Amino acid sequence: MARVVFLHPDLGIGGAERLVVDAAVALKSRGCGVQIWTAHYDPTHCFSETLDPDLPVVCVGDWLPTSVCGYLHALCAYLRMIYVALYLVFFSGVEYDVIFCDQVSVCIPVLRLSRRRKKVLFYCHFPDQLLTQRKSALTKLYRAPIDWLEERTTGMADMILVNSQFTAGVFRETFLSLGSVQTDVLYPSLNTLTFDRPPAEAQGLGGLLPEGTTTLFLSLNRYERKKNLGLALDALAALTNRLPSGQRAGIHLVVAGGYDDRVAENVQHYSELKELAARLGVEHCVTFLRSPSDEIKVALLRGSAAVLYTPSREHFGIVPVEAMYCCCPVIAVNSGGPLESVEDGETGFLCEPNADDFSQAMNRLVREPHLRGHMGQAGRRRVQDKFSLQAFSDQLHGYILRLTP
Repeated sequence: MARVVFLHPDLGIGGAERLVVDAAVALKSRGCGVQIWTAHYDPTHCFSETLDPDLPVVCVGDWLPTSVCGYLHALCAYLRMIYVALYLVFFSGVEYDVIFCDQVSVCIPVLRLSRRRKKVLFYCHFPDQLLTQRKSALTKLYRAPIDWLEERTTGMADMILVNSQFTAGVFRETFLSLGSVQTDVLYPSLNTLTFDRPPAEAQGLGGLLPEGTTTLFLSLNRYERKKNLGLALDALAALTNRLPSGQRAGIHLVVAGGYDDRVAENVQHYSELKELAARLGVEHCVTFLRSPSDEIKVALLRGSAAVLYTPSREHFGIVPVEAMYCCCPVIAVNSGGPLESVEDGETGFLCEPNADDFSQAMNRLVREPHLRGHMGQAGRRRVQDKFSLQAFSDQLHGYILRLTP
């Protein structure tokens, strides 16, 4: 039985965390011993699976800063993960065969310091250096050694997996010195247990939406500027201008997503979006939700005419897969991961990232409601065929076996 330890920087409720939790659950179901180690874990802000005592979560190093006066986030993340790795290797006494780490690769050389060298599997969601804007010479100078470390330490892993063909291409373009390194694609899966539970009356949408709502659209993403959530509000405003007043009254948008009071950008962007809705004159038909429960999220997906997925060049994005499994069409930007998950015209629409294109797609679903059922069923079949937990589990377990002869 392989013993696998997962190392992850912050075990919150984002897409990367969803993958780590699903991977741990998948390997546990195959008989592997599994632990998750992290620098931050809050039982009140986590995925429900991590509350299972049979899936141990170990949190060390949370006393270390996440930033210095609002700056140096990347450096602090590196130091926190180095601390977690050092604690695991030298002080924990934990026996393991494989380390599965993601997001922060700088801990890999630390893991090699173990007396009996263990195998390291690194999962690349997206090169970290591409997630930071370089607007000043000072930022470029600060990031230069961090970027160099990211590339060098990523190449030290025994196996590298990526989340999509799109990310595989970006990986090769970004890490030029790793051109000869093999990267395999392991698509994120969907743990359907949460979505298959019968809806509880208390967790329906009663009281959440205004009376008279006939068509619900949903934006589901973290409150981060790079997710381009403002596009959903712009599209809603454009849609209401297209529709006659009789149809316009029943349109409603829910903007829901991960929110953490510790993250300044979450707090700021939440306020920015509410101000944008007011400027566009659509605040009366928008509901903002912060970190909704799994039950509320599933109820929203089941009750929506479409999910509006607004990030551009998203490396994969689990939200479209969740929506399709719930028989909800997806309107997404035609770049990045959605090109591999969404079938344009079959399970949803792939659009240019502008309000006009998005509103046209929304308008079709309003005027042709039969499309929702057709696209919803096609989407569910696509998830079952391509993104099932069984397929993910089989593939991941195969990689672990290759690392533990």
